[in-house]
Order: sequence, then structure tokens, then C-alpha cells
Amino acid sequence: MTALPGETPGTVGTDTPQGAEPPVATDAEGPAHAEAPGAEESAEATEPAADGSDGAETAAEDLAAGDAPGGGASAGDAPAGESSVGEASVGEEGDAPVAAALSEAQAELAAQRELREKIAKRKAEKEGPVPAGTKLSGTAADLLAAVRAVESGEKAGAEFFDSPAPAPAPRRAAPAPAGQPPRPAPVTTAPADLAASPEALDAVRAVLTEGGAPEALARPATGILGEQAAELLRADPWQLLAVPGVRPEQADGFARALLGAACGPDDGRRTAALVGWLLERAALQGHTALDADAVRAALAERAVSDPEEAVRNAVEEGVALVFQEGTDPTEPDAAYEEDGEAPAEAETEAPEPVQVLLGLDRYALAEESLADGLARLMNACEKGADWAEAAAAAPSPSAAELIRTAATAGLVAHSGGEAARAEPAALIAAARGLGLRALGAVHSEDGRRRLADAVGAPDAAVTLAGLLSGAEGPGRDEDGALALDLLVVLDAPQLDVEGAAVLVEALADGVRLVLSGDPGVLGSAGAGRVFADVLAARACPQVVSRTPDPGPIGELVSGIGIGELAQVEAPGKEVVIVPVRDAGEAVHRTVQLVADSVPRAFSIPAGDTQVITVGHGGAAGTRVLNEALKQRLNPGPGRFGGFDPGDRVIHVPAPGRAVPGVVRSADAEGLHLECGGVPVVVPQERVESAVRHGWALSAHQAAGMRWPAAVVVLPGDAAAGLSRPWVYTAFGRGERHLSVVHGVDQALPHAVAQVPAQERTTRLRALLEAVPTPDAAS
Repeated sequence: MTALPGETPGTVGTDTPQGAEPPVATDAEGPAHAEAPGAEESAEATEPAADGSDGAETAAEDLAAGDAPGGGASAGDAPAGESSVGEASVGEEGDAPVAAALSEAQAELAAQRELREKIAKRKAEKEGPVPAGTKLSGTAADLLAAVRAVESGEKAGAEFFDSPAPAPAPRRAAPAPAGQPPRPAPVTTAPADLAASPEALDAVRAVLTEGGAPEALARPATGILGEQAAELLRADPWQLLAVPGVRPEQADGFARALLGAACGPDDGRRTAALVGWLLERAALQGHTALDADAVRAALAERAVSDPEEAVRNAVEEGVALVFQEGTDPTEPDAAYEEDGEAPAEAETEAPEPVQVLLGLDRYALAEESLADGLARLMNACEKGADWAEAAAAAPSPSAAELIRTAATAGLVAHSGGEAARAEPAALIAAARGLGLRALGAVHSEDGRRRLADAVGAPDAAVTLAGLLSGAEGPGRDEDGALALDLLVVLDAPQLDVEGAAVLVEALADGVRLVLSGDPGVLGSAGAGRVFADVLAARACPQVVSRTPDPGPIGELVSGIGIGELAQVEAPGKEVVIVPVRDAGEAVHRTVQLVADSVPRAFSIPAGDTQVITVGHGGAAGTRVLNEALKQRLNPGPGRFGGFDPGDRVIHVPAPGRAVPGVVRSADAEGLHLECGGVPVVVPQERVESAVRHGWALSAHQAAGMRWPAAVVVLPGDAAAGLSRPWVYTAFGRGERHLSVVHGVDQALPHAVAQVPAQERTTRLRALLEAVPTPDAAS
């Protein structure tokens, strides 16, 4: 690796680092992880994806800055350094009114609402009588009874899991689409804040003021709790924890101010709200469920004297669902013969331990719906198709293997690096050549453009959000299914469980689905690990690409993927290391690289170079870097809410989606952006929460996109946020050139060698492993 002209050359250390991987935290903040999806390395990475509340973040900070009224309800203090992440991705915008002409983001949310309504209807159909004094119904009641029976020793855990899930109802295949004119690129409008009546807002403000909370929380509280928010908060002040950014100690102070001596740390309302808050926090870190023991430990840290009873109360109140994984090790007869004699040692098998999980119903039901849908696709597909001729004409052996596999399976998992994206492109082209309605879906406009170029057909690639909203793609049939025969989803690791459930629900019987992606990159911003669970479950055929990523950048990134950070030969200065001593120098060198060195050495304009750093805060986070880059590249007074025409920005129309754009103008309607050639208008009230400057991004925001050049900034305070997936993702964003502003010393090779991806607790793998594997030859 070499330095640019005028730069100081450096090398990346490759010595085996000392120390071990930091232990996984089990405190009230949920499992620690190196690349928290909802917090994006610094608990702020999806900050633009706030829930649309006016001043929710500021109000929560104000509540934290001052003394909580009346003190806390004897709750444990939040861990040091805890930051507000609730605003990142838990705000629900699904209740916003749907306009006559839906925007891309609104339509996507509407599709998710439709799925949740179907799931809620399915749940309601299972309701039955429950014991007096409880509030459970359907699946939750059954699971609670099962766990109680196991814990009391009345029954073995396996007895509750012997019956297979009912086969999903068949669906009609999507008919061939009638001639449809191509859809022009619409002028989309970002969704506005949730509507709330002035009376409801005034009532909530009055309650908040009485409890000593900022009035600015009124709008987000009303948006989440509904028109009856004031009554709910007065009866149960801990409902304030549902508002993004509010922490338990703040809700405790609010509750004491309203209830006085009537509240305490073991109040059932408090403990139930804490369980829900813990599970929401875990979802921000990618988990769809948490081990019950971890929840109990976190409750104990929050001054709950009887965590077991608190969990039981939360389950009975319907706040959480309970699930059991594994076999009961306390089964009395499992290790003994009928005559009471212990069997021979060779015949005795150690039973697997029972793991009790707690989860929110939205994620539990989404995982179940997704598993059912994937099973339906695997079993409904025609498996005897002959695509041998198309496979023979494939551009590479891996592409040919993928084509042959897709011909015989309804679900295929394809994995590989950046160069392997040519293989799903070849599959789409081959299927279209066979007369099939084949389409590729990606997560970004940049990915859509690259895929369309690879296929050679502009209409062969769409963004996933555009496909689900109907703004892109073939549209839907009368049954609501997408009119497709083959769908290839690239960047599959970015699929969260709720988005995947919506997608699979929209596919008709007989459609082939190919999930393609790089297992080494950072996971989805939302809860779940869909692609990793599909790979781990081995419920469908898998194709592993044998196409290596070319060039020095490809060699470097491939080594990182297996835990090795090696120095690579870069005769064309494709990879450059720029050592720095502190954060101030890191910012200075970054601006110099983007504005001068890279354009001069590679003729890459500053607008085509992307800066990537570990987090948003800190002395060299995205905020500081964007401010410095704006002053150099597009100085201005920020007359449009801090923005000027020509500013590079990142627009977050919905939680977990980051869309690069450029500011064009502003007027009474809002801020006018151009995002991938599509005009977008962000309403004034949404600008502060949904738009940020975009010269510098986090690695999570940059995932799924590439630029001609990338500058990765690693200041000294970034060491704790580094992991192998983070480095792999960030270093792979540059196509022609990568500069690394390096100030973390041996923390970089340590992260690559010893800090792998943080595991996420999910149920999808177990659900898929229970699905019978179809015979591909039948």
C-alpha cells in the first residue's frame, strides 16, 4: 500500500494482537455488539431515522439533563455512556394517513401495516378462553402454560413441539401481466409527522408538564399512544418509555411526580414497561428475542426485587411472548430405562438445555410468517425445469451453477463478494431469455443502477422499497401478489425480518426467490438476521461463488473477510494508508484527501468520494467531518434549515433506509432534494429528523453502495467500535481507490482478527430447520 503524492506512507500492522474478544454485556442495555444496527456503532448511526417527532431527541436530552421530579422510583442508574437510541428505529409511522398517490416510503409502510393486520387477524383467530385474572390469548397463553408446566416438572419440553405447523394455504400463481406502460419516476414526498388533534396534544402537554417532562414529547407520545395518550400516561406513567429517547430513570421520575407514594420499583406497571423497553432496545441491536435470564438480570439492575415475577407479569399482560428452545434437561425418565437402571454409557446422550426466550409479538409473528412463506415457496415451485442451455451460455462456472440450482428450487441462497454480483445478473438475464418474468431487487439506487448495467436491461432492476410500494417493477395481480416468476434479492444481509416477511408475503406460489449477498458485511439496520439464518438453517440449496474480487482493494477486503489484515501491493496507489496522531489531524487529512489529493491523483471529483467513519459523535465523527467538508466544498449560511443548494445529504425516509441525495432548493413545501435522479420533497417539520449532511457516513449507512473512491476515517477514539464486519464493509466501499486515515494503531488488526460479528438472538433459524427440505429432483 502506498501514499498519495504529498502524503506520508504507512503500513497496516499484521502482528497477532494480544487480548481477547470483549465479553458480551448482559446489562439493561441488552447484548453488546460491535455493530449495533439501531445504534450504528455509536448508538446514533440511524439518527436521521427518527420517528418523526418534533424535538423528541432534544426533549429527551432536556429530561436527562435536569433532575427528574421527585427523584427516581428506586430504579438503578443507567450505565455510564448510555446514549439515546430509541429515536433510531422504533418510531412507528404506519398510522400516518395514506395519500391518494402514495410516496415510496408511505407505500412501503402501508405494505408493512397490511402484513401486521393479517398477522393480527391470524392471532385473533387463535384466541380462546383463558384463566380468570389473566390477559393472555392465543399463542401467548399456550406458550405461558407450556413454560409453567416445564418449570414445574409436570411435562417435558418436547411434548409441546411435536405437532408440525399446519401447511400454509395455497395461493394462486400470479398471471402474466397485461401490457403496462412504464412508470415515470415520481416526485416523492417524505411522510409527514403523525396527525394528532390539537385537543389530544394539549391534554398530553398538560400531563407532561404536571410530571415535569418536556412539552416537546407531546407529539411523539400522541403519535405512539394515540388520541388517548393523556389518559394512558396518567393511569400508567411508565408508558412514557414507549417514546423514543426516554430512559427508565426519566420515566421513574415522571411517574413519581404523578403518582407520589403510590408508585415503587416493583410496581407492575413499571416492571411490564421495563420488559418491553428492554426488548425494544434489544431489537435496536438486531435481536428479535432475548434470553429470559438476561432479561431478569437486567431487571435486577433496575432495582426490581423479584425479576421472575416481573417477567411473569409482563407475559400475562401481553407485553412479551415467551418461547422455549431445546429439550428439558430435567426430564426424569430421559436418561433411564423402564426398570430404573441407568443405560450403558454409550447409550446415554446428554440432553440439550432448555432456553427460554422472550420477544415482542411483532417480531415473533414476523419470523413465523416469514418461515411459513419461505416454506411455501420451497414446496410450491416447479422443480423439474430444464435451464441447461441457459447455464451452458453463462459467463462463468459460478453463474452456471446458480442458474442450474435456481431451475430446480423455489428458494436459493447465493453468497459471494462484490465481483459475484455478476452471477445473479447472469441468472436474471438467462431467465428473461427463457421468457420468464425475472427481476432483481436491491436496497439502494446505486445498486439498482449497477445491477441494471450488469443485466443490460434498465427494467430488470428495482429498489426493494420501490418494488413493494408499486412505484417500480411489474405491479401486482388481483390477489395482491407481485407479477413475477423469479425474484433475485441482492444485498440480502440488509434484509430485516419485518421487511423480508412483507416481501415473501407478496410472492405468489410458484415464484422462485434467490437471496444473494456477502455474509461478511454488516447486518441489517432492523431486527433479525434473515440471510444468515437462511444460510445456517440449510433449508434450501446454497451456491457459494468462486469468483474472487479483483485488484488490490479486492485482495485486501478478501483477507479481512477471513480475519487477516495483510499489506497488499498497490502499484497504482489503489490503497493508501495515511497515519494520524489525533482526531484533529484526522479531520484535516480527510478534507485534504477529498478536496485535493484524490481528485489530483485519480481524476475523481470530490462529489464521487465518500467518507466513512465509525460513528456520528466524537471529535472525528460524521457531524464534525461533515461540517469541515461543507466549509471546504460548499460553504454557505445554511439558510434552509442548515442546508444550502449543492449540499450532499443523506435522507432517511423510513427507519433503516439511507438514501444519498443533493439539496436543490427549498420553499414552503419543504426541502427539495435529488436522490438518485428522483426529486424528493421533505416537509419542513421532517427536515431536522430525516435529513443530514452526507459527505461523511457511517458504515451502516454506506452498506450496499459503492463510490469511485472511499476515505475511511479511524481516529483514536474509534477503536471500541471496530469489528471485522465493520472494517470489511467500510473498506469495500471504494471501487477504484481506498484511503485509510489511520489513528487506531493495533486496534485495527485486533478487530479484524479477533472481533467477529456479534451474534443476534433470533428464532428464524430454528423455525426454518423444522421445515421439511423439499426433494429438488421431484
